[in-house]
Amino acid sequence: MATRWGIAGAGLISHDFATALGTLSSSEHRVIGVAARDLGRAKKFADLHKIEKAYGSYLELSQDKNIEIVYIGTLNPSHLEIGKMMLNAGKHVLCEKPLTLNLKQTSELISLAKSKGLFLMEAVWSRCFPTYIEVKKELDSGCIGNVKQVICSFGFPLTNIERLNAKTMGGGTILDLGVYTLQLVNFVFNGEKPEIIKAVGHLNNDGVDVTMSATLKYSGNRNATILTNSEVMLPNEALIIGTMGSIKIPNFWCPTKIELPQRVIEIKLPKGGHKFNFKNSAGLSFEANECRNCLLKGLKESPRVSHADSLLLAELEDELRKQLGVSYEED
Repeated sequence: MATRWGIAGAGLISHDFATALGTLSSSEHRVIGVAARDLGRAKKFADLHKIEKAYGSYLELSQDKNIEIVYIGTLNPSHLEIGKMMLNAGKHVLCEKPLTLNLKQTSELISLAKSKGLFLMEAVWSRCFPTYIEVKKELDSGCIGNVKQVICSFGFPLTNIERLNAKTMGGGTILDLGVYTLQLVNFVFNGEKPEIIKAVGHLNNDGVDVTMSATLKYSGNRNATILTNSEVMLPNEALIIGTMGSIKIPNFWCPTKIELPQRVIEIKLPKGGHKFNFKNSAGLSFEANECRNCLLKGLKESPRVSHADSLLLAELEDELRKQLGVSYEED
């Protein structure tokens, strides 16, 4: 039987997720309904993606008994509210990153999912790419020796994107871009918590970060350097440097290519029925399949993006924001 999806939000990322689902077999994935605060937007979205039901509220979506899992693609500040609504209605949840605005909210959402016996996953789609699986194999094999340094940058000119630059929308590069750099570092260091974090950056007039540079110190003389920027284009790649070699990951948040010491691995992404808004968004199909596989196995969290992963991400994001002086009303 197909996994029956609901989609909360009719924005750009929800469009890409629905388009990515469309590249998968209809016998395995089916979108039942979509909801937006504006019914007109929901109907337009439903017409484009050939979705049967359109709702003008997220509450109506949560009450659709035919939906088993909901993808939440709304603005950051609404993630906790909508996530709780769906879980309380008995729906499994895949929620866009950041899972919530802070550690307190993330802990609350995860606790609720556990109490309800429901699946909850932060949509760190990077972890579901086949290329990440290959990187993990290489690291575990010891091919580059002991990893001593990770360098990861993520930046684009985004000063015209309102949601990224407004505090009321949960803006700032740490939550929008930094989550990707942090998850990469956590991935390489197997979820180990850094001993020390030192971060600097610049804030805009609304008090959210437009740049962030941080060094994370780990045990065993290991370090990570992460950079985010919404004013300029950064290299947007990850380097994992060990005592015997290095691994380079271009487009590390959605990589179709990895450069290993002895070889290069490349994968192809499926073609969508509609134009994607973001780079390599066809790869969202990998996280959709991960959700389906977890549900079929009766899992309540994904081993690729575990609850522990999300809690550590939230804790590190909180610390980076604290050091830069970025705070939200929800804090």
